[in-house]
Amino acid sequence: MSSSIVSIATLGAPRIGPRRELKAALESFWAGKIDEAALREAAAGLRAANWARQKGLGITEIPSNDFSLYDHVLDTSAMLGAVPSAYDWSGGPVPLATYFAMARGSQGHTHHDGCTHAHAGSGQGVPALEMTKWFDTNYHYMVPEFRRGQDFTNASTKAVDELREAAALGYATRPVLLGPVSFLRLGKAKNDDFDPLSLLPGLLPVYTDVLRRLAASGARWVQMDEPCLSLDLPDAALQALRDAYGMFARVVPQLNVMLTSYFGGLGDNAATALSLPVAGLHLDLVRAPDQLEPILSRAPRGLVLSLGVIDGRNVWRSDLPAILDRIEPVLSKRGTDHVQVAASCSLLHVPSDVELETGLDPDLKSWLAFAAQKMDELTILGRALGEGRDAVRDELAAAAGVIAARRASPKVNDAAVQRRADAVTGDMARRRSAFVQRRDLQREHFGLPAFPTTTIGSFPQTAEVRKARSAHGKGQMSDAEYDGFLREATAQTVRWQEEIGLDVLVHGEFERNDMVQYFGEQLAGFAFTKAGWVQSYGSRCVRPPIIFGDVSRPAPMTVEWWRYAQSHTERPMKGMLTGPVTILNWSFVRDDLPRAAVCRQIALAVRDEVADLEVAGARMIQIDEAALREGLPLRRSDWQHYLDWAVECFRLTASGVADATQIHTHMCYSEFNDIIAAIGAMDADVISIETSRSKMELLDAFTSYRYPNEIGPGVYDIHSPRIPDVAEMTDLLQRARAKLGDDQIWVNPDCGLKTRGWAEVRPALVNMVEAARQTRAALSA
Repeated sequence: MSSSIVSIATLGAPRIGPRRELKAALESFWAGKIDEAALREAAAGLRAANWARQKGLGITEIPSNDFSLYDHVLDTSAMLGAVPSAYDWSGGPVPLATYFAMARGSQGHTHHDGCTHAHAGSGQGVPALEMTKWFDTNYHYMVPEFRRGQDFTNASTKAVDELREAAALGYATRPVLLGPVSFLRLGKAKNDDFDPLSLLPGLLPVYTDVLRRLAASGARWVQMDEPCLSLDLPDAALQALRDAYGMFARVVPQLNVMLTSYFGGLGDNAATALSLPVAGLHLDLVRAPDQLEPILSRAPRGLVLSLGVIDGRNVWRSDLPAILDRIEPVLSKRGTDHVQVAASCSLLHVPSDVELETGLDPDLKSWLAFAAQKMDELTILGRALGEGRDAVRDELAAAAGVIAARRASPKVNDAAVQRRADAVTGDMARRRSAFVQRRDLQREHFGLPAFPTTTIGSFPQTAEVRKARSAHGKGQMSDAEYDGFLREATAQTVRWQEEIGLDVLVHGEFERNDMVQYFGEQLAGFAFTKAGWVQSYGSRCVRPPIIFGDVSRPAPMTVEWWRYAQSHTERPMKGMLTGPVTILNWSFVRDDLPRAAVCRQIALAVRDEVADLEVAGARMIQIDEAALREGLPLRRSDWQHYLDWAVECFRLTASGVADATQIHTHMCYSEFNDIIAAIGAMDADVISIETSRSKMELLDAFTSYRYPNEIGPGVYDIHSPRIPDVAEMTDLLQRARAKLGDDQIWVNPDCGLKTRGWAEVRPALVNMVEAARQTRAALSA
């Protein structure tokens, strides 16, 4: 392959390995099956493979320090010594035990006195840091915690170590750091009311020390990610950017900074970004293509522009000739030394390699580009710019042919679906009566106690469950045998829920591989991969569905499993569905229709399922919208349009039922304050939310808004292996009672229990039921 004279950058590569090797290593380490040295060896192997692949595909700006054992924001907290006091860290390099305690929490050691104690220096016996979504993606990061007057110190050499590690293998890399302003804005001031940006003066010396060490170790460029540049920024943040990058230019002038923003345009932050003393500026031209011309007209002559033209967040092949038409004029104006071709953002958000997919429809497979293919697309663009289009004539013709074939394919277009979506009316998205009237009918029908207990839906997907699913998929277990296994697991779970005293039951979802995939596999217009894994957080990986065509529901999806589970109990059994906005936001979505139009198609399909559940006898139906907020545009000016169609789509699924049928929904980690009016407009009878890590702080939005409907604030953090005791859950319920009316509160875990083990779930739910009983007793005393 001829080398291009135009630089080509990926910004970051998938971390988990083509076959989830990182997941296997992490979970073996946490289970005590391998030691720290073996874990670090596995991680080094993944890094080396990433560097080799990028070098082999022609990438010239290869990143280092983009790898993480859990989360790059947590890595930054460790690098800066931003370790909360609860983790009992006394300085020096942050130990791996402390790092994972911050990520996952720790149950602690039980001593002879029966009490649980923290182990000095390891952070055991404490909850994990709060976790939330990384901007508007489905990746989660660990939220940094700050205290007033906090000191920072260089507590990790990871960035320098990985630069040297790559160099020893023969790879010259560009280290990646999360920038100081974005880091502070992504964090949270705990137990105090102050602006984290006030900590910048104490933070910058640590950053400059890291930059000096990188320069001394051979780095010529460093990629400084400041994704906050895609947000609405106050003047204080803009000044913080000027202060930070002014200091870096003065103290480490020999190191070139590529200032990187992504997930949106610079907008009114462009003037500040262009004024900073940096050597390069990256632009996301997939999410914000219109920013190119204004930036180009104002960029200083010596500034290197990194053009993010290959979509780092979706899986479709790119229209390479059209991209070249847009960026060739940039090259002619600025020259090859001042232009880089890049992915729009890190390739962390897409699977590794489409060539691992051997079972996909050939047409669909030809339309797809995963990380490896995107790197190849970047190289083709780089060669076309550096050597001329004739050098890659065949590749460009192939790319154009794929785009044309996909656009014309009958596999994509269904006229009946399009006609139905066009016929939707406003009345279809409104319940028949107001909540107050519905609530009285529902309370009379169900007769539940105060503080009713339930769970969010799924129960542990144990090794036995996964083994059975795998055996069935390989043909080693017959349909009848697999069905019998699932029925027995469901029946046992229903009986156990009755035994411990839960008021509203679920069937456990043992037949479901994933809350989105399960539905997508039964909907027209969806496709699924075998190896298309992306990281959600830590070792948690997901295979997002691919929405390639018009969506419809050929047949009922959940009715028979609900009917079977309800036959085993007299207690209410919730029907469990995933909402249209979450299905959309957790999928790779076709890019030839507006997202709102795709979501409406999904909503009509889910509406059909809700109607069939009600006909079958279901009077509680949960339609999870765990990802509603993560689809929120980064700029506030764009919010209302999104919220209008997202709320309409949810209501379209839920509004065809009778008043006595209770609609539940669930939302994952979110800051609700800014969208509380939209949550109210969803008009769900009961919403359950994740609040335990924030100690019920997330309820403040519902309190100030005077949210009228019922709420299940999570009292059990299922993302941690800790087993909270009765007192801890009772305390959380008391905090909830201080913010909500007693008649509003349901008692439930933060989220589904799929990823936990029964050894954790059983005692935790027993404690949760007891906490509800004690709270009821206090109410009647």
